[in-house]
Amino acid sequence: MSNLAIRVENLGKMYHIGGPQRQYDRLGDRLADMALAPFRRALRLFRGQASSAAGLDQEIWALKSISFEVQEGEVLGIIGRNGAGKSTLLKLLSRITDPTEGLADINGRVGSLLEVGTGFHPELTGRENIFLNGAILGMKKKEIERKFDEITAFAEIDKFMETPVKHYSSGMYVRLAFSVAAHLEPEILLVDEVLAVGDIAFQRKCLGKMGDVAQQGRTVLFVSHNMGLIQTLCQRGILLQDGRIASDGPIAETLTAYQRTLESAESEDLAIRTDRRGKGRVRLVNVDILDGNDDPAPVLVTGGPARFVFHVSGLINGLSCVFTLVNQLGQRIVNFKSDTPGPADATCPEMGAKFICEVSPLLLMPGRYRLNVLLRGGGEWQDYVEAAKIFDVEGGSLDGRRVKANYEISVCIPHRWTLPQ
Repeated sequence: MSNLAIRVENLGKMYHIGGPQRQYDRLGDRLADMALAPFRRALRLFRGQASSAAGLDQEIWALKSISFEVQEGEVLGIIGRNGAGKSTLLKLLSRITDPTEGLADINGRVGSLLEVGTGFHPELTGRENIFLNGAILGMKKKEIERKFDEITAFAEIDKFMETPVKHYSSGMYVRLAFSVAAHLEPEILLVDEVLAVGDIAFQRKCLGKMGDVAQQGRTVLFVSHNMGLIQTLCQRGILLQDGRIASDGPIAETLTAYQRTLESAESEDLAIRTDRRGKGRVRLVNVDILDGNDDPAPVLVTGGPARFVFHVSGLINGLSCVFTLVNQLGQRIVNFKSDTPGPADATCPEMGAKFICEVSPLLLMPGRYRLNVLLRGGGEWQDYVEAAKIFDVEGGSLDGRRVKANYEISVCIPHRWTLPQ
């Protein structure tokens, strides 16, 4: 019978909104904070930071009543929409933050790759950070030395091992951080979406290494929005929704449940959706998908024209719109950026607060796609909405060539054959 690597019981994490998170080392600190609390609350009311007493003490449960078990050698995918609690769960399991309630029993050394350079000291060199991370994992110096050459070869930054990591680029951070996490032989490996930072070739290399780690019988918890990778690497999946487990089972069933949550979110009024990120000075309020006749088109045709119209709540200096087409497996197909100019672009002051992107011909294969939309302005993210719109594409023709559905492929390209007689 296999042994448990992780056992989670009624795990929860709560955050207070509108004030700093306080930690108390002494009883006196706690008593002093309690004495000053009424004065802080009155000051916030006076400044207009809250309209009533209820607005002074807002609490948000990032995770609530989470319970599950992971067997040794299991590869578990954790999925969910933005804000579902995925990263919070991994931070609790890696002991970066403490839970508000519940417990997590972890049997084995944990290696985590949650953010770029997690666990690195910026003033130390790459070499020194390798030994530091190994010591944190409980490894002896001889064990780290035995793995050192393997780590540096995988990271491909051996020329910079004596350089303080504060001078590393984000790509160099990722290379070294992943190499350390994967090679220092933790029994449990926690990986967040951080693999998206590296270049394509290195991402493939990391994924191959994760496959090797899984085959060696080590436990892996993998968080990603790329459903294709999740399906390839994981046998089981957990879907988080609003901080709770919405589905736990075979990965195919979990992915189906996740797709249903996206479709449910898309059916809500976009202007009032709360699952979004950004400063919020400008927000996306509606998305229209039109055909070549400017008629609403819930279903587009391969090879035909398409117009994507993004209505925004207002205009600020430097406002731009970026949208990404994502297929049913969560794979990003292509993105379009309004701040990357082209010779056919135009401006129209009379059209109001909206962006229009025209695509012709549409090179998408038949299938279902969603739009992730980002508004940037003032040098900051103003609004980001996942699955702002979902639409279908049906078979059509491209340059007179019939295009049929192939659900393993998302893009078609105009082409011409020269055939032998």
